[in-house]
Amino acid sequence: MQVPQLLVLFGSQTGTAQDEAERLGREARRRRLGCSVQALDSYSVANLIREPLVIFVCATTGQGDPPDNMKNFWRFIFRKSLPSTSLCQMDFAVLGLGDSSYAKFNFVAKKLHRRLLQLGGSALLQPCLGDDQHELGPDAAIDPWVGDLWEKIMVMYPVPLNIPEIPHGVPLPSKFIFQFLQEVPSIGAEELNIASSAPQTPPSELQPFLAPVITNQRVTGPQHFQDVRLIEFDITDSNISFAAGDVVLILPSNSEAHTQQFCQLLCLDPNQFFTLKPREPGVPYPPGLPQPCTVWHLVSQYLDIASVPRRSFFELLACLSPHALEREKLLEFSSARGQEELWEYCNRPRRTILEVLSDFPHTAGAIPPDYLLDLIPRIRPRAFSIASSLLAHPRKLQILVAVVKYQTRLKEPRRGLCSSWLASLNPGQGPVQVPLWVQPGSLVFPKTPDTPIIMVGPGTGVAPFRAAIQERVAHGQTGNFLFFGCRQRDQDFYWQTEWQKLEQKGCLTLVTAFSREQEQKVYVQHRLRELGPLVWELLDGQGAYFYLAGNAKYMPTDVSEALMSIFQEEGQLSTTDASAYLARLQQTLRFQTETWA
Repeated sequence: MQVPQLLVLFGSQTGTAQDEAERLGREARRRRLGCSVQALDSYSVANLIREPLVIFVCATTGQGDPPDNMKNFWRFIFRKSLPSTSLCQMDFAVLGLGDSSYAKFNFVAKKLHRRLLQLGGSALLQPCLGDDQHELGPDAAIDPWVGDLWEKIMVMYPVPLNIPEIPHGVPLPSKFIFQFLQEVPSIGAEELNIASSAPQTPPSELQPFLAPVITNQRVTGPQHFQDVRLIEFDITDSNISFAAGDVVLILPSNSEAHTQQFCQLLCLDPNQFFTLKPREPGVPYPPGLPQPCTVWHLVSQYLDIASVPRRSFFELLACLSPHALEREKLLEFSSARGQEELWEYCNRPRRTILEVLSDFPHTAGAIPPDYLLDLIPRIRPRAFSIASSLLAHPRKLQILVAVVKYQTRLKEPRRGLCSSWLASLNPGQGPVQVPLWVQPGSLVFPKTPDTPIIMVGPGTGVAPFRAAIQERVAHGQTGNFLFFGCRQRDQDFYWQTEWQKLEQKGCLTLVTAFSREQEQKVYVQHRLRELGPLVWELLDGQGAYFYLAGNAKYMPTDVSEALMSIFQEEGQLSTTDASAYLARLQQTLRFQTETWA
């Protein structure tokens, strides 16, 4: 292998940055360069001072935040004590993934690039700013940038002429070898499950808690367009504790029908046991996969066959295809010139991996099992705001789930994997368990008893505020102001009775916005403006904290604009001073948001 070793480090929330990082790793191996690909928080950051060549691939989440698996690295790299010559031996490049509809587009990549320069690193290129909003997705920016990157790297570190590149039509070796067992191993079914129903330590992604579902109740009216569920779990003996603002992570499963269809397409025996053997030393075993494992367990609980495939899926599938016509189409989809067609075929209609494999049956039937873990990403956990407090519901955990279902030009409606799976669970027909664990969320509530809080939570965004209100009421804190918005009071007014009882007790001030009950739509930002004097008095006179949760598309901007107008009208501030006032609230955590796409 060629020295120096190329290091690709990624910070990924949804898997896109990880996919791009692994694609760079494959391209390096084709060019016969030694390459290691790691999550930023899995890498020992102190070793960075000895790395000659590093590519950072990082997404920007929420309101300009780094992904969860690079937060420790982020804190370390911004330490003021680091010398300005720390990385003077390093050549680097930063590939960013973001969404230009957000104010802090690719904030993490831009800030990291500047910081690496401050620490003495040499940039090979300007940062790449991949954009989800581009009609061809982030690849529109990534493809030309990656081409330039390899040109630079191969000039600096040329490979000997007698070692040819591995051409793109030839598959690289798989990460693992599947060793199928001829006999059924003598283990019980419960040993196959990594999750536990009686953990000794707090549950985590590596060992979730199998929480029994107590109730699964639809809380929207029969005429409402969306099915929203209030789901309650029993967490007795789980070692789980949580506070208002925390989130629960849930690991969903593929449906039985999809699992069976996948096994049939790939000619796999779902009851067959296998063990995995890494091809190269030092390759970690896939986390969360039992050893030995059945094909059924792998497909139903690990492989994300209901996700929309990325371009790398088509690249590998083309290499594996023995069928001339199918291979030609797959090669077109994985080429730079075929991206528009791929977008129309796959991304726009949200076609899933399973549906693509059904469209390429000769290829699907010829996929060697060894490549399954290279081809298909693992199912990722989904985060939900916890909607209850242990002080009000001991040994229970509740969530509010909007079931994702929508139509594209494909005949079959698109369904969210996790929300559809949760909605299908019926504890009335026998015991049902869900693998879950808890972690801190982005909302932190004040501990001081007399600090008021203003909460803006339209739709399911109200969930974390129910937990906060229950917790604060149990502690005797009464300065709770909730702005709640929905379409119609008789269809999607979540916890209406509960709020009204708390109002009668003097524990809550509730302000509602029912957008479809009058000709002019009324949203939470309109109610904020109407009550500008109250909002200003709470924030400026009483030191209130302001919270916002819900859909990330337009609502955060609309609410911020409403606040700005309140600061100008009620506080008599200029536009510049109002912006500075809002920035101060954010810096001191007196303005916090938790939004999702």
